[in-house]
Amino acid sequence: MMKQEIKKESIQLFWKKGFKETSIQDIVRSLDVTKGTFYYYFSSKEELLTEIHYEYIDDLVRNIEELSYDETKKNRDKLVGVVYLMVMKIKMQRSSANILFREMRHLGADSYTEIARKRNQVRERVEEIVREGMKTKEFRNDLNPPMVTLAILGVVNWSYQWFNPEGEYSDEEVAGIFVDMILHGIQT
Repeated sequence: MMKQEIKKESIQLFWKKGFKETSIQDIVRSLDVTKGTFYYYFSSKEELLTEIHYEYIDDLVRNIEELSYDETKKNRDKLVGVVYLMVMKIKMQRSSANILFREMRHLGADSYTEIARKRNQVRERVEEIVREGMKTKEFRNDLNPPMVTLAILGVVNWSYQWFNPEGEYSDEEVAGIFVDMILHGIQT
């Protein structure tokens, strides 16, 4: 329980102040515990950051793989599902998403490599959906799957910067706008 509390509080502090600007002292002070408590669960601030990254990305990879390998769904529905999933995840774990995209540079080399590999799994699954959709004629056959995939992920992932779940648009509305733009383009 305390380990999760440390993670939860650290996510908020990293989100507000940044990883480098947040000290272990800041974390333990905000929880009213000792540094010994912190070091009982984590050997360093970097280990904590790594766990936060793994928790977010592992869940995302698992969910996207479940969607992409569901043979009962059309590729269009899989792509819609991926967009909705990613926007919902940003809504539910906005601080963690922010940390994943903004603070990855502070990971150690091995952790960075592994997180990058997992992020590539997400990209590969989405690209696979695009390719399969082209084969089944659900999507245009003149698309460039790697570029389309990067564009989709760029649009969705960047929303962590500006999307406010309590704002004017709900997560469903934002995802719906993204899906409409992705599937229909912006031509008249």
